[in-house]
Amino acid sequence: MMGSRKKPEELRSFRWFGVDSMRGFSHRSRMKQLGHRREDFVGRPVVAIVNTWSEINPCHAHLRERAESVKRGVWQAGGFPVEIPAFSITETYIKPSPMLYRNLLAMDTEELLRSLPVDGAVLMGGCDKTTPALIMGAISAGLPFVYLPAGPMLRGNWNGQALGSGTDVWKYWQERCAGTITEQDWNEIEDGIARSPGFCMTMGTASTMAALAEALGLTLPGASSIPAVDSNHKRMAIECGARIVEMVWEGFDTAGLLTREAFENAITVDMAIGGSTNAIIHLVALAGRCGVKLELKAFDAISRRVPVLANIRPSGTFLMEDFYYAGGIRALMAQIRDLLHLNCRTVNGGTVGENLQGARPVNTDVIRNREKPLAETGGTAILFGNLAPDGAVIKTSAADPQLLTHTGPAVVFKNYTDMADRIDREDLEITPDSVLVLQNAGPLGGPGMPEWGMLPIPGKLLRQGLRDMVRISDARMSGTAYGTCVLHVSPESFSGGPLALVKDGDQITLNVPGRRLDLNVSEAELADRRARWTRPSVKYERGYLSLYAERVTQAHEGCDFDFLQHGAETPEPEIH
Repeated sequence: MMGSRKKPEELRSFRWFGVDSMRGFSHRSRMKQLGHRREDFVGRPVVAIVNTWSEINPCHAHLRERAESVKRGVWQAGGFPVEIPAFSITETYIKPSPMLYRNLLAMDTEELLRSLPVDGAVLMGGCDKTTPALIMGAISAGLPFVYLPAGPMLRGNWNGQALGSGTDVWKYWQERCAGTITEQDWNEIEDGIARSPGFCMTMGTASTMAALAEALGLTLPGASSIPAVDSNHKRMAIECGARIVEMVWEGFDTAGLLTREAFENAITVDMAIGGSTNAIIHLVALAGRCGVKLELKAFDAISRRVPVLANIRPSGTFLMEDFYYAGGIRALMAQIRDLLHLNCRTVNGGTVGENLQGARPVNTDVIRNREKPLAETGGTAILFGNLAPDGAVIKTSAADPQLLTHTGPAVVFKNYTDMADRIDREDLEITPDSVLVLQNAGPLGGPGMPEWGMLPIPGKLLRQGLRDMVRISDARMSGTAYGTCVLHVSPESFSGGPLALVKDGDQITLNVPGRRLDLNVSEAELADRRARWTRPSVKYERGYLSLYAERVTQAHEGCDFDFLQHGAETPEPEIH
C-alpha cells in the first residue's frame, strides 16, 4: 500500500521544478510569473484540486468556494495546491445524455493528472456521472487521490410537505397529467423543490455513488452524505486537503485499495441503501479500470442476502439530510458489519472495520435496524432470459410488488420520439396489463443510454387511476425515479439484441422471483425476424460522439471505452 516516506527529490513534481536545467528554469519562472515563491512549490507535494465547478451546474455551485477550503488544508499540511478545472457534467442540462460524457470526463481527469506536474489529487464532484468519471480517470492515472463529494442539497418544501428532487418531480408530474393538482400547485412545487447547492437529496445516482465511493474507501470517513451547505462540509474539505499531502509523502496507492473485496463491499452497501440502478454500470466500469471483472450475477447474489435499511426516497420516506443526521453511511455500514470485508483499507490509512468503530444510527426510522428492514433483501435484481441474454436490471424496492410477476402484451415504441408522439394518444391500444417497450435507447441507440427507462404512464390510464405498469427498455432510469421498470436490457436493440425483435402484441413475461425476462415467441419466429432486421444508421460521424459509437462497450460491461480498461499502462511523460 505504501513504502517508506518519500524525500523531496523523489516527488513526481520535482522532475518539473527541482532540476537544474533549461526546462527546470522555465517551469520555475512560470510559477513565479503566477506570483509564487520557489520554496512554495519546489520539494513540496503539488496537489491538484480537480474541480468540476461550473456556473451551469447547480449541484456544484459551491465547489468554487470549497476549493479554497481544500487549499487551506493542503497549505497547512505543507503542500502546494493547484486548482484545475475539469469538464463539468450537469445531469439537468446536458443532452442527449450525461452518460454520454462520463468517459470524456474520465479521459480529461486521467490526462490532466498524467500530463501536469502534480503528485496527488483531491477530486471534487458529486452530480451523477462526475463521481465515477473522476475516480475512473484517477485510477488510470495512478496517482494518490482522495474524493470529496459535493454533498446533497437541503430538503425541498411545498405546502408543508418535504420534497425530494427527482422523485417528487415524477410524482407530481403524473398528478398534474391526471388533473389532480392545479397549475398553481405545479408552479409552487417548481419554486420549492431545489433550494440550495448540492446534488439530489433523494437516494438517486448522485447520493448512491457518493455512498459507494465511501464504501470503496476513497473518501474520508463520513464524507459522503454531509449536506452541501453544512459547515461540516467545509471542515471535511480542509481534512481532505491535509490528508492528500500525507498520502503523497507515504507513496499511498489509492487505486490499490480497489480489490474485489472492496467492490463487494460497495455492492453490499448499494443494496442496503436501495441505491440507483445506474450504480451497477458505474461499478462495473470502475472495476474494469482496476482489472477486476464484476459480473452482473455478483450483484444479484449479494442482493439476495442484504436487507434494505435506508428509508430514503424513492424506495422509502426520508431524504439525505435526514440520513446524514441519523448517522450517515458509517451508521448504516455498522448495521451490516457481518456482511462486509472489514479488513479492506481506506484513504485515511485505517480499515473499514476501524472506521466503523462507534458508529450507530441515532434515528432508526431513517436507518433501520436489521430486525425491521425496509425490505428483507436488496433493492435491485438482475434478470436474464431470451429477451436479455446478457442481463437486465430492475429496482425492486421502487416497484409495485404486484407487478414483479406479470405477463402481458407488448406495446412497442421504436425510439423516444415515437414514444413521445403516441403515448398520450386516445387511440393508443393499451390496457393496464400491457407491457411498454422502448427500443433504441441504449449505449449506441440513445446514444449514451439516456434516462428514458421510466416510460410515462399513458394519459388515459393515469386518468383512470393507474400509477404503475411494467416498462422495459435498453435505457437507464434516474436513480430518483420509481416504478416497475426493467432497464439496461443487453445486448441493446440498436445492435440487434432481442429487444429489437419485439412487436406489438407479443406476450412478455416478467418473473422477478425467478430472475427471468422472456419474450414468449418461438425461436423459429425470432430467427425469421432477425433475418429481416436492419441496423439503424449511426447518428454521429464526427468528433467525440463518433469515437463513442466506435469504442463504447455494452451496459453489462460498464459502457466504458474498450481502450481505457485495465491493461497496458501509459508511460510517464518525458520532460525535455
